[in-house]
Amino acid sequence: MRVAQVIGRVTLSIQDPSFKGGRWLMVNPLDAGQFNSACQQPPPLSSQFSLIAYDNIGAGDGDIVGIVEGAEATAPFAFPIPIDAITVAIFDSLSYQPPVA
Repeated sequence: MRVAQVIGRVTLSIQDPSFKGGRWLMVNPLDAGQFNSACQQPPPLSSQFSLIAYDNIGAGDGDIVGIVEGAEATAPFAFPIPIDAITVAIFDSLSYQPPVA
């Protein structure tokens, strides 16, 4: 799972019926150094690329979310679905301490 900030919504004129009930969000993955303050103040856009994630949990602009990518993103569905990233959590707060080497 990666942590990202929702930076926008995607509007589709045509959508596969299997995606009914959800929407598409543009998210920007966060760097580990941004985790602790991300829920209190909007982090600046990271140098990582933004991506589009399917959302059926109700995340909105500015929310800090957990996203899962790849084959694991299809796990919530009982049928084959063409999806590469999905939101799985909306964070109210984060507390991260890097491991000691």
